Amino acid sequence: MLYEIKLSPRHVTTIRHGAPLLATNTRAREYPNMTAKKPAPAAAKTSASKRPAPKPIASTGYWLFKSEPDVFSWEMLRAKGAAGEPWTGVRNYLARNNMRAMRLGDLGFFYHSNIGLEIVGICEVCALSHPDTTTDDPKWDCVDVRAVRELTKPVALAAVKANPKLAKMSLVTSMRLSVQPVTAEEWAEVCRMGHVDPKGLAPKKNKR
Repeated sequence: MLYEIKLSPRHVTTIRHGAPLLATNTRAREYPNMTAKKPAPAAAKTSASKRPAPKPIASTGYWLFKSEPDVFSWEMLRAKGAAGEPWTGVRNYLARNNMRAMRLGDLGFFYHSNIGLEIVGICEVCALSHPDTTTDDPKWDCVDVRAVRELTKPVALAAVKANPKLAKMSLVTSMRLSVQPVTAEEWAEVCRMGHVDPKGLAPKKNKR
């Protein structure tokens, strides 16, 4: 048996006796272009949350300087003698800030990058951060460094990576950074690997 049921003034549905009556969205059928309203997007924040200012870099007294030996090698720095050489050409903000944090007498490993990939010598900061004369941009600084001594045995990057005591050293975790901080523990371990007594090498207590 057939029944005729009026669901709306403009919609008539015929169902068979005993068949379940299905609910239909008659409003959508009558007005096919009408869709459910989407919830309004949350209002944009009027001001971005303030990020805490980065902590100032504190010198441990130890650093690492990276240089391509075909551009400026350890032998070239040694040839400069006590006058040393400005560490110019740095165009990375963190590396620049590391140099700004250096103190007179701080020590640094001299690392040959690209060619050699090894720590070959130890240098000393002999002039505090000052404008880099290789650019007219006033935001770039550099320090001056001079050679102190070479390592008895160069310490290869592969050896540093293989040493679990140096797993957190910047040379391992931030390889692209050209001027890196070194902790006192890392300094002592690399000196040991290079057959150098770290007790005979300590940053001078010069102030800024």
